[in-house]
Amino acid sequence: MISDIKSYPEYRDSGLPWLGQVPRHWEMRPAFGAFTPIHERNEGMKEKTVLSLSYGRIILKPEAKLHGLVPESFETYQIVNPGDIILRTTDLQNDHTSLRVGMVRNRGIITSAYLALKVMKGLLAVYGFQILNVWDSSKAIYGYGSGLRQNLDFSHFKRMLVPVPPSSEQAAIVRFLDWASGHIERAIRAKRRIITLLTEQRQVIIHRAVTRGVDPTVCLRDSGIPWLGEIPEHWAVVRNLALFSVRIEQGIPGLPVLQVSLHSGITAEELDQFGRPKRLISDHTKYKLVRKNDLAYNTMRMWQGAIGVSAEDGLVSPAYVVIKPREGVDSRFYEFVFRTSTYKQQVNRFSTGIVSDRNRLYWESFKQMPNIQIPLAEQQGICRYIMERTSSLDATILRLNREIDFLREYRTRLVADVVTGKLDIQEAASHLPDEIPVDEETAADNDTEESENEDEEALA
Repeated sequence: MISDIKSYPEYRDSGLPWLGQVPRHWEMRPAFGAFTPIHERNEGMKEKTVLSLSYGRIILKPEAKLHGLVPESFETYQIVNPGDIILRTTDLQNDHTSLRVGMVRNRGIITSAYLALKVMKGLLAVYGFQILNVWDSSKAIYGYGSGLRQNLDFSHFKRMLVPVPPSSEQAAIVRFLDWASGHIERAIRAKRRIITLLTEQRQVIIHRAVTRGVDPTVCLRDSGIPWLGEIPEHWAVVRNLALFSVRIEQGIPGLPVLQVSLHSGITAEELDQFGRPKRLISDHTKYKLVRKNDLAYNTMRMWQGAIGVSAEDGLVSPAYVVIKPREGVDSRFYEFVFRTSTYKQQVNRFSTGIVSDRNRLYWESFKQMPNIQIPLAEQQGICRYIMERTSSLDATILRLNREIDFLREYRTRLVADVVTGKLDIQEAASHLPDEIPVDEETAADNDTEESENEDEEALA
């Protein structure tokens, strides 16, 4: 069906690089003729349903994440309704990664730091959202705003031209994109289910190897640690302080900025389409130095396994703890240990904070946590065993993640081409079957990795 879609017969130049040519019969309005800002304060706590912008979706914010907020705080929030469009307009200068536009599907309240818009007469809310979504995903949004951190206000883009197709075409575009996005989302979910099964299989292999070793005939003894259970009798139980020391050294300009991923350990910060870091750094000396083979972990996400071994010298956020291995310690082995489900479960016991999922594990607590100590040669042998047993699983997981990335990129491109009139989908939309829509909030749960910095404190 998609392969039969063709372009419109006639086009004209929009005058905007991100928009390009648009169908000749489409109306072009300034943004103030398509959207109007709204701001209804939540005075008297009229609404209590708290919403959050998470990777381009407006979702219900879990109560566990309402840390540090009291009912009075929500009186400063703004009330929004289904069909309203939300833009996160702050800090464009330093954050080129986040998706900044979402559409409200539930009445509730959201921080007044965001810009809320309603569409004006002649514009469908979903189509209006998709236009701003393309403006955002194309990164054209970063050409607007003002101030030191490049904050955005409606006045900065109110004269930007917006394409407005006839109402019937808007409805066809919305219907077609709902259908196409639903199919793509279902394909992504199917791949994610396979990834989950493979990841569980991988974790079983790793957990057994790092807690029992690879010799099935070895004699076991009680470790004295309930969550650890029995271990080979020649292994010792020590505190992390016996295995690691903390590195507190100022960052050196010129070194790459590194980040800790929940799934892939320490990686280099992503670059934008121009080869620049998506998170711009104003002062490298405020970062911490990490050396090759050091471990670094995110104090607030260690309980999720946000720890990794650095493959190079680099800089990490001051919100990380950098630990260097003592003699006889293979950092790779202990990265496997720290990422086991049983070890991650212990992190909260040693973390401090007000709310459990916002607790932080600082060095003073980390160094007191129990761990296993085994000969270096055995550590290295276990690492080799794990790599051999999990290499095919890792390759399959990597392939599936790349396929998911491709599907997302395809969806982004398809939305952009349809919403901006590069493709005429009216005929295709008229033959589409009615389908059960994909639940938006459940879909948002699949983006945990991508959105881990969306609604959090800035670590950089």
